Amino acid sequence: MPIILNGTNGITDVDGTAAAPAITGTDTDTGIYFPSAGAVGFSENGNGFRIGFRNLPPVGTQTGSYTLAVGDVGKYVQVSTGGSITIPTSTFAEGDAISIANNTTGNITITCSAPTAYIAGTNTVKTSMTLATRGVATVLFISSTVCFVTGNVT
Repeated sequence: MPIILNGTNGITDVDGTAAAPAITGTDTDTGIYFPSAGAVGFSENGNGFRIGFRNLPPVGTQTGSYTLAVGDVGKYVQVSTGGSITIPTSTFAEGDAISIANNTTGNITITCSAPTAYIAGTNTVKTSMTLATRGVATVLFISSTVCFVTGNVT
């Protein structure tokens, strides 16, 4: 059943009956919840999640060779103590994006020999890129086999 989000009374069904008793709490019929005033989320199997991110969640600090994974989408990977990053092919979907932060005193290597990768603003396929010291790069997939990399890369 369609619902209407109402900032005063929470959620109402299209027929006008209250679907949620208050601005905070969870409506078990719709799965929509209000964790706090002004915030809206959805609940899946009792595990709430918000719409979008207000920050870029970390994957964790990598200290060696690390291959990007589907669980990294929408997050950032921090590399320290000389790690490296590999971008696999046919793993990601159009629109997926991952950021990489080089938190070292030296350059790191981003290997992308399987997917077709371009440094944003160029027309040359790259199989390897260098992410500068204290640099940040974002990998944006335009298909499962093509990505653009932007940021402090050469």
